[in-house]
Amino acid sequence: MRLRNILGWMVGVVWTIQTEAQTITGPLGEQFTRRVLAEKLSDPWEVTYGPDNCLWITEARGYRVSRLNPTTGARQVVLDLSKNREFPRYDKIPDSVDGGKPWPQGGLMGLALHPQLLTGKPYVYLTYIYRFAGANQPGKGSAPNYGGNFFTTRLVRYEYDARAQTLSRPLILCDTIPGSNDHNAGRLLIAPVAGRNYLFYSVGDLGAGQFENGGRPNHAQSRVSYEGKVLRFHTEPDADQASFDQWIPNDNPFSANRQSAVWSLGHRNAQGLAYAVVGGTGRLYASEHGAFSDDEVNLIERGKNYGHPLVLGFADGNYNGLAAAASEHASLPGRWHTTYPTISSEKANAALIGSSYRNPLASLYPLSNQFLTTVLDRTRAHTPDEPTWNSEAPSSLAVYTSTTIPGWQNSLLIPALKKGKLIRLKLNDQGTSVASDTLMYFRGPVRYRDLAISPDGATLYLATDSATVTSGPSEEAPKGTACQGCIIEFRYVGGGLATTPPPAGKRVVSPEKALQEATALVQRLKPNDQRVKRAGLPAAQQPIFDLLLKPTLTAEEKAQAQRNAPALLAGLRQQ
Repeated sequence: MRLRNILGWMVGVVWTIQTEAQTITGPLGEQFTRRVLAEKLSDPWEVTYGPDNCLWITEARGYRVSRLNPTTGARQVVLDLSKNREFPRYDKIPDSVDGGKPWPQGGLMGLALHPQLLTGKPYVYLTYIYRFAGANQPGKGSAPNYGGNFFTTRLVRYEYDARAQTLSRPLILCDTIPGSNDHNAGRLLIAPVAGRNYLFYSVGDLGAGQFENGGRPNHAQSRVSYEGKVLRFHTEPDADQASFDQWIPNDNPFSANRQSAVWSLGHRNAQGLAYAVVGGTGRLYASEHGAFSDDEVNLIERGKNYGHPLVLGFADGNYNGLAAAASEHASLPGRWHTTYPTISSEKANAALIGSSYRNPLASLYPLSNQFLTTVLDRTRAHTPDEPTWNSEAPSSLAVYTSTTIPGWQNSLLIPALKKGKLIRLKLNDQGTSVASDTLMYFRGPVRYRDLAISPDGATLYLATDSATVTSGPSEEAPKGTACQGCIIEFRYVGGGLATTPPPAGKRVVSPEKALQEATALVQRLKPNDQRVKRAGLPAAQQPIFDLLLKPTLTAEEKAQAQRNAPALLAGLRQQ
């Protein structure tokens, strides 16, 4: 389904750090107050509403776990893991000193609280990157020829002492999860399968095929690798003899020859995991970063394959002849100079995967093959006119199941890193497809990293990054982040519609109207933005773009522009 941003309107917000509540309005008339509960955290990665009525927070770079009282704003650190990190804060060391060594994407990442945290099972599960293979190597510590940055991630269970308000007694579930400076995913979730709770963890493809990892082999399709997977672990050990095998369920789908935590495969960078009962059935959902387009929402099922890097988004052919990345490094393999495979046919690849292949529930902003070819061509050529493109960089996921906010029940809520916003997609009654257009809330100059919802559904808590950029497509973040390392409270106070409007039919724009809209769009651009937008268009549309910059047109030029305006407008909207 092509989801369009026709309802992406929102009221402007004054984004200054304030503890006093401000009132803002959503696209369907919902009224929220906004209040900053905490600020200047060291890149909060996870925010979870606990059974103790506190927000549990991990700081990706600070390697701290804390509890935040949402009523008073009081915060207490319950665990400091900075000494468990076997490499220094490269992000704080000048490149001239450390050789330019990378910081991992994330650091201290996922957190999950046992449902019985306060009633007999005081377990808190954490994941953090603890080792860098290149720490003692000269220079960047990367493998030669863009071969990658090799980190290692640890999954640990701690016990919470409610009286002392500390985490202690660490027990390692797995300490061999591969990591990278890119695409670690890192989301942790407890969810039931057949009435029993399990621990799910998402691992990205580690950026294997792009940037500094452009020569690193991609293993998202390999059943014996944890890269590009959703993993499933026990919350408590079973009776297996080997200590690490005790944490891996014996009925995992790929454990026939040896114990494997792999639950699903073919993922790129699933930073969002959420479970909810919709239509009487419990379902596990994931949100996932796309490449140059096609951010995904997936319904995660046992043993299923979600296609990456052989199918990107739907198996609709828009990536035919292309790959999930491109580079100017001719020393790397293939047409696009990357270890990502060139996709001859998405449809054929899906058929080759077979019955285990799953299309996404939704794909945000799938772009045309023509536009994507322009993007990859210019990236490979490393031209100064590399085009921009629409994407959201979904950083997390929650399912809103309350009836408190009218029309919101059974909606997917997706925090986005690009252009700071919270996206809402209404599910159908069965939870198996998206039944609304893309709705956007709380837009501001921030990068939203994670989301928590209060038990009564009245309050949303959004975490923001400390920095404005990471790597890749998400680096097009709003400049001048107004609330760095914040936890922001959005409390519903009234308004809204009882039902969410369904997807509208495809809007047909007349050539006259298309010319009017395209002209207005082009002439509003600043000179540098005009250059970038023009570069992102197919060659046949660039002369029409140039015509719209002229103060007056001849009758022949106007007729030519009008004939080509619908295609030009569609091309501009893709960026």
